[in-house]
Amino acid sequence: MVKDRKTARVIHGRPHLRIGKSGVHNGLIEEINRRLEESEVIKVRVLKSYLTSSGNDVKYVASEVAKLVKAEVVTVRGHVFVLRRKAGKGRHRK
Repeated sequence: MVKDRKTARVIHGRPHLRIGKSGVHNGLIEEINRRLEESEVIKVRVLKSYLTSSGNDVKYVASEVAKLVKAEVVTVRGHVFVLRRKAGKGRHRK
């Protein structure tokens, strides 16, 4: 069950980011952090090319990314997952 309208819109909308052959790298994590700061909820698609090359499944990738950006996984469906983080939490400062 979806807790709010913003999350429901993201779940039913288009993905914000894609994880491809290059996988989970610093640039991707920084972009996810930036997007979460802006909108609190984002949708990420994991391309088959990454799943094949890494040998991981989408749930594992979602949980690893969520740990790195200090967010929670809202849902995993197919090759897509949704992350949510309340504003101001887990900011990544240098």
